[in-house]
Amino acid sequence: MQCDYYDAGACRSCTLMGTPYAGQLADKQTRAARSLEAHVPASAWRAPQANREVGFRNKAKLAVGGRRGAPTVGILDGDGRGVDLRRCGLYEPGLAEAVLALPDLLGEAGLTPYDVPGRQGELKHVLMTHSPDGELMVRLVLRSPGQRRRVLELLPELRSRLPGTRVVSVNLQPEHKAVLEGPDEEVLTAESTLPMRIDDLTLHLRPRSFFQTSTPMATALYRQARTWIEESSPRVLWDLFCGVGGFALHAAGPGREVLGVETSADAVASARLGAAALTGPGPVRFEVGDATAYLSPSRRPTGEAPPDLVVVNPPRRGVGPLAADLEAARVPRVLYSSCNATSLARDLALMPGYRVGRARLFDMFPQTAHAEVLVELERR
Repeated sequence: MQCDYYDAGACRSCTLMGTPYAGQLADKQTRAARSLEAHVPASAWRAPQANREVGFRNKAKLAVGGRRGAPTVGILDGDGRGVDLRRCGLYEPGLAEAVLALPDLLGEAGLTPYDVPGRQGELKHVLMTHSPDGELMVRLVLRSPGQRRRVLELLPELRSRLPGTRVVSVNLQPEHKAVLEGPDEEVLTAESTLPMRIDDLTLHLRPRSFFQTSTPMATALYRQARTWIEESSPRVLWDLFCGVGGFALHAAGPGREVLGVETSADAVASARLGAAALTGPGPVRFEVGDATAYLSPSRRPTGEAPPDLVVVNPPRRGVGPLAADLEAARVPRVLYSSCNATSLARDLALMPGYRVGRARLFDMFPQTAHAEVLVELERR
């Protein structure tokens, strides 16, 4: 991939820019294998799943700079000034066009960009997510509610120029620090979720929902998990850290009980929307709860058998105390999806009763060193 911004030194976020993609993928596989070599034998690795090297991102996280009437969208430089990256080549078709149109919309609306050095202004970030059906979620992060009226006035023009716009919200982030968003969110549209169609399922994203950055890679990851799950035919499956239900909904099947657990009530509400559309498979239910404590002896009634299979997709820090509980409960099989090989290796070391039967790398982030790894653990 060639990038004018990188060549000009304006943006160096893509640390592997200029490295041939085949070499990037091979290096990621080598690094993952080395990080996990104490727990994952070479024979367990399946061929890595390649991505597109350009146009793969379904999300745009844009820092807003510049001045009122002439905003920039992209990143901030070392002095906190806006660097315009509206023609970044990472965005998938549809999202790329939306990002390109965004600065003119913001400028005409009179929204005042937040000036980091001067600690003045209002609009800090614009966060956009694009669905496989061409729909958009647009979130505007403001310092205060002061320009909420301008955002409301912008809605008709936003939908006119970006006709796929489905969900628009305002997020408040009043603090002067490098935090992308704040705790308060107001949805301004009648629709509050963005449907994300993945094969034969539809996931529903609310403004604060987590979803993988690359839809094709998320699809490949869920397909692989579904294949490995079907081969073991579990009767009872738990998806801990379930988010909006991607793994749980893909795991649903006749005669199978599936439970998803997530701390976010919004994510659970989204997962239940996805489950309501299922026809035919066995029961799928979602609960709000602490996934790290769900298998603890104090929570499970005495004599209750653990599930046949547990799926975990934790944040970068790993599964925490759940590792010890999985080991103690002697769950027969575990699928662990990780975005951090270091924390994955640490968690695997806490579960010596398991062996890794299969592992596969999914390249979620071409042009960077980041990747997702899925491992299948079997009780020894």
